[in-house]
Amino acid sequence: MTQRHSDDIDAYIAGFPAETQVMLSRLREIIGECVPDGVETISYAIPTVDFGGRHVAHFAGYAHHVALYPAPVGAPGFEDLAPYASGKGTARFPIGEPLPEDLIRRVVRYQLEWATRGKDATG
Repeated sequence: MTQRHSDDIDAYIAGFPAETQVMLSRLREIIGECVPDGVETISYAIPTVDFGGRHVAHFAGYAHHVALYPAPVGAPGFEDLAPYASGKGTARFPIGEPLPEDLIRRVVRYQLEWATRGKDATG
């Protein structure tokens, strides 16, 4: 089970409009499902899940989207990430559109694999 530092992340999520809160909460759940032994924290001023002392996933809310970092933008097998790609290593999901949950799971599992090897997909 993911260890939670709920107060910080709960407060972060609570600072957004309701629709964004729902999307951030779901991102948090998906990441927790993929990294069940992860540790939640705040890093770079955004919610983060670590595993084995390494960052696996960060997520954040903005006015028009929620974001997941790092994302293997341009990596083989992640062509379906292209519509959500923004810069190197960022996936943006528009507020009001369904989250591509299977894609998010693949991204987080990919990052978990890289994190256990000592690097992430963007480096």
